[in-house]
Amino acid sequence: MDLGLKDKVAIITGGSDGIGKAAAISMITEGTKVAIVGRTQSKLDLAVAEIKKLTNGNVIGISADVSVEADVQSMVNKVISEFGQIDILVNNAGTSSATTLELMTDDDLKVDFGIKIYGAIYCARAVLPYLKKSDNGVIINTTTPGGKASAPGTQPTSLSRASGISLTKSWAGELAKFNIRVNTVCVGVLKSGQHRTRWEAANAKDPDYTLDDHWQVVGKNVPLGRIGEAEEVGDVMCFLASSKASYITGTAINVDGGSSPVV
Repeated sequence: MDLGLKDKVAIITGGSDGIGKAAAISMITEGTKVAIVGRTQSKLDLAVAEIKKLTNGNVIGISADVSVEADVQSMVNKVISEFGQIDILVNNAGTSSATTLELMTDDDLKVDFGIKIYGAIYCARAVLPYLKKSDNGVIINTTTPGGKASAPGTQPTSLSRASGISLTKSWAGELAKFNIRVNTVCVGVLKSGQHRTRWEAANAKDPDYTLDDHWQVVGKNVPLGRIGEAEEVGDVMCFLASSKASYITGTAINVDGGSSPVV
């Protein structure tokens, strides 16, 4: 199926690993030119080399801290200098942070909201003039089902993700007149660097505890009975970015193996 993404240009934050890298691979396979963004240039360089090897596509890596507006504007300027246009923004930067009201610090809030909310706003504002010029302007925000139904002890991530879902709905209404679509993908538990780090700690204590054992433990409470793959989210993002999803905006799609308690 031709998704109509050939020669489109996408910016994907948090693009050096996991969901961001998977989304980049999926879009590049469809002919999209992609700029992956992260804070560490060495990681971006490795990701760019891997993506080029897999796809032989057009991808660049730009170092930027999305919580710093000047960094974001500089990054967008570099993308325009390289590709001349921007059609798609994937706000994917951020990691999971979970604690309780009593233990949560002001710094926890500032860091989490700085990356996930201020970062998304800075990126959206910076690319908006270019999305308005596109015939298929798209913003995709990465959030979680916890943003819809927060479990105890999941702050500040559940709080920032709820804000991301709210921004998605608001922006979809505001930007529809420019034919810019805005959606969010609510991501459940996936094979990720965070979970690999936890496995490494457990494996150091019990060498017989394999990575496959860990995936089974983490995925046992998922209705589909397994942990998800980053590619399963990246492919959904690719579809949402495409002209095949031209009537989809202002919605939150769960990609979580059925884990969310709400639709």
